[in-house]
Amino acid sequence: MVKKLTKHGNSLALVIDRPILDLLKIDPTTPLEVTTDGKRLTISPVHPEARKARFDAAQKLAHPKYAKAFKKLAE
Repeated sequence: MVKKLTKHGNSLALVIDRPILDLLKIDPTTPLEVTTDGKRLTISPVHPEARKARFDAAQKLAHPKYAKAFKKLAE
């Protein structure tokens, strides 16, 4: 599907068609994560449990390496 951006004030907006919104269970309150690899733009719905799982995984990796720094920052 090819889409064009729409002028919205001083910004540009991407209009997402209803069937896609329904398929992905996106509504006006769904937070969306926008990422890029420098060549592509990816827009994904953020579901709280998935976001928490990613945070927990990152914390599990970072804690052993940076535990002393985290403790010092907390003081």
